[in-house]
Amino acid sequence: ATYTMSRPEHVAPPEMFYSGEEAKKYATNSRMREIQTTLTERALELLALPYENSMVLDVGCGSGLSGECITEAGHQWIGCDISPDMLQVAKDMEVEGDVMVNDMGQGLPFRPATFDGCISISAIQWLCNAEGSSSNPYRRLLTFFTSLHHVLTRGGRAVLQWYPENAQQMELVTTCAMRCGFGGGLLVDYPHSTRAKKYFLVLFAGQREGAAPQQMPQAMGGNGEKDTVDFTNKRNREKKERGQRGRSKGIGKKEWTLNKKQRQRAQGKTVPEDSKYTARKRRPKF
Repeated sequence: ATYTMSRPEHVAPPEMFYSGEEAKKYATNSRMREIQTTLTERALELLALPYENSMVLDVGCGSGLSGECITEAGHQWIGCDISPDMLQVAKDMEVEGDVMVNDMGQGLPFRPATFDGCISISAIQWLCNAEGSSSNPYRRLLTFFTSLHHVLTRGGRAVLQWYPENAQQMELVTTCAMRCGFGGGLLVDYPHSTRAKKYFLVLFAGQREGAAPQQMPQAMGGNGEKDTVDFTNKRNREKKERGQRGRSKGIGKKEWTLNKKQRQRAQGKTVPEDSKYTARKRRPKF
């Protein structure tokens, strides 16, 4: 008998599949962290946020790996996930974003125009799986995309990376998004490579006032370029330019620390008062 690996959404519901030890393993596996980081950095690139310190929604945030990338990029974020165990791992890791339990198929519980952008990494394919007779994938998709359009600012973008099972699933998800008022479409990086191919649903919630019409970004590896993913050198180069802990080039350590403390105050967190000793290197203790 031949063995074929099952897709996670065919094994169990997400809150059960990503529970207990599986949640911890997902967050600590170095290969998984590398993949999640690479996908998130690409999603943020496609999101093309116009301002620093934007508010980003992370749908299916899991253990907060994607949230760490959002923080490094200089933005605030709120994450939601259906798995309490995954969110507990995020809290244990002391991520800077706020996280909450939420089933995206039942809608997003936020006020209108709360977020400048939204990303989702490896999550929305779960909406296409019917867990029982009362679960309707089409209805859940419409509920999700309607609420997503509702919580984005005018002209905001959503970049949803996912693993479609077949062409029918791609058409279903894309059609539901367009029915809910989104523009945009499906972007496929490295379309000629079996292993490197990645799918991103890039959605526009209208046009920003006074801004040029939004255009679909360019896919990678589609015009005679090599079809293998090679983010490593780019990521290392960008990290060197940013400096330690995501500092942008030209920003000093003290300024970066003050900005970070200001973001944490905006999130309602308790932060020590600023002083002349802020961000100073401490002398070693004997």
